[in-house]
Amino acid sequence: MSVAQLNKRDLILFDLDGTLVDSAADLYRSMNLSLEALSWPLVTEVQIREWVGKGASKLCESVLLHIFGKLDPEQHKVLLEKFIDIYSVELCVNTQIYPGVTEFLKHCKTLNIQMACVTNKPVQLAQGLLDALQLSPYFQVVLGGDSLPERKPHPLPLLHCMQSLKISASQSLMIGDSSNDIEAARRAGIDCIVVSYGYNHGENIYDCQPQQVVDSLAELII
Repeated sequence: MSVAQLNKRDLILFDLDGTLVDSAADLYRSMNLSLEALSWPLVTEVQIREWVGKGASKLCESVLLHIFGKLDPEQHKVLLEKFIDIYSVELCVNTQIYPGVTEFLKHCKTLNIQMACVTNKPVQLAQGLLDALQLSPYFQVVLGGDSLPERKPHPLPLLHCMQSLKISASQSLMIGDSSNDIEAARRAGIDCIVVSYGYNHGENIYDCQPQQVVDSLAELII
């Protein structure tokens, strides 16, 4: 039996990058434009796909550690500012909604299930991306990595959504693509389903012992 049990859910929390949208191509493009502007060595899209998921600041950390072998706070500040400047202007050049996502969001809406987008991406960028892809109307709440004092894998963003919408753990479900999502859901005491196609920091998602893995969110439509 599927973990989804949509007839029992009043809230579904979704991760963004790697779950709802494939944004790695734009992240890669913006990062290399930033590095080029600073006259620093470039990175590959494969590397970016391994490093995404923990927010813009962590992405810049991973890039700098790869290039320079160490983390200099000043370099980090410069790269993060440059990257956000460039990425925020061109959020959605090559970013695609994954197959099955829109159908599933529409299905949940017909069931009157409330939905939240809980990402580690800065909230302004997350909202901008949802707006550009016309996904914003589906979500009652959008939380970014900078919305609260803690971010995933800490359970606070999930608990915050549940509390603000007055929905219990048993009526809530997390859908994500990485160990961050699985750990946050476990710590929040809610069920979690992960997609097989996401990023997960270059690791096999099955190593995280998820409750259920799907190849498309459309599989959850009954």
